[in-house]
Amino acid sequence: MTNVTMIVTCRGGTYFDRDYYVDVHLPLALACWRRHGLESAAAFFPRDADAADVSVGIYRFRDEAALRAALASAETAAVMADVPRFTDATVSRSIGTPL
Repeated sequence: MTNVTMIVTCRGGTYFDRDYYVDVHLPLALACWRRHGLESAAAFFPRDADAADVSVGIYRFRDEAALRAALASAETAAVMADVPRFTDATVSRSIGTPL
């Protein structure tokens, strides 16, 4: 079984509340998706205040089926509805597996 990572980047926008993202949004994602196979969630921020990407979220799932189940779950609506509370940046998702 191979872990799968969903990488979520936020780019641009006029605001990004790092504290809210770390203290509220990541725990919300964990609460919503843990039962589907989310094992961990972490946030990374660029050192350069002028960087195009304002954050990178790393969401590690048990496997690809777990990630797909989480994204297809009813709980995903709550996770997505929370995004405007911390940013108006463009959010994009990528999926990666270990090499």
